[in-house]
Amino acid sequence: MAHHLAIETERVGRIYKPRGRKGDRQPRVALDQVTLSVRPGEIFGLLGPNGAGKTTLIKILTTLLMPSSGTARVAGFDVVHQAHEVRPRINMVSGGETSGYGLLTVRENLWMFAQFYGMANGVANERIRQLLDIVKLGDRISTKASELSTGLRQKMNVVRGFLTDPDVLFLDEPTLGLDVGAARDIRTFIHRWMREHPERTVLLTTHYMIEADELCDRVAIINAGRVLTCDVPGRLKQGLRRHPIFTLETTILMEAELASLASVPGVRSVTHREGEGRTILELTLAEEQVLGAIFAEMQLRGIGLITLTKREPTLEDVFVDLVGRSMEDVEHVEPAAAV
Repeated sequence: MAHHLAIETERVGRIYKPRGRKGDRQPRVALDQVTLSVRPGEIFGLLGPNGAGKTTLIKILTTLLMPSSGTARVAGFDVVHQAHEVRPRINMVSGGETSGYGLLTVRENLWMFAQFYGMANGVANERIRQLLDIVKLGDRISTKASELSTGLRQKMNVVRGFLTDPDVLFLDEPTLGLDVGAARDIRTFIHRWMREHPERTVLLTTHYMIEADELCDRVAIINAGRVLTCDVPGRLKQGLRRHPIFTLETTILMEAELASLASVPGVRSVTHREGEGRTILELTLAEEQVLGAIFAEMQLRGIGLITLTKREPTLEDVFVDLVGRSMEDVEHVEPAAAV
């Protein structure tokens, strides 16, 4: 059997043409020449803010949406011309959606889904029980889906994705809106499944840094439809180590004071958030000595320093370094439909 990549895209683009009268709105570019290759056995992360194009790409790879340009192959098959070959080999789970039929029990929902894929009864029932036990849902097998909490229902959705033992599984924000415990259970489950099925492949989209860091073998950072970088999380962070990062808690800052600190020579990026009676700054500096100039500027403007800590870079810092703003700020400033 020929060895092929699990997922391969070449210059994939997607443009949404506006509905309504001509000239009302400009076409919107959701994906801009995305080229990626994912090897069998990888958990590959697509990390970016809401509206970055992650869901659009997944829809193309799962044959739900046609690309406007470029080509994409999944499990060796072209998603446009060989969609009927792609579909039996894949599965998909989205976070934040209510799926399944509320009147049916957990087991009935999963059994019905197994039938769509033509799974034998005995195999389906055994696998349903095994997977529910792993995600700590075994005791709810006979509970109606409508009676489950959001977290438990999402665990059922995740089990649905793994039930058919797909070659390539697409997880689109699988822990969106879940509490910490439920999200951790789902991440543990993904890890375990991949350990037991090392030939399978998972493409995970997320805007949670910790999720990408904890789960993914490689991460592509995507913003505004473009892939900005792609590498092992450790290497992406390693690349920033030459630029020291400091967290400063200061007295509350005005816009003008923030701008003055950002303009100190040697400051690569500044992001901030408000704490209780204080401002929390994250500064990436060209070198540690720049701190002296920062302190001088603070003294000049009467800004009080409460705490100062140096810290290791995170994937969030990688994003800030590439985009110039935090992921939260990008989401806040550029609200977009989930694409």
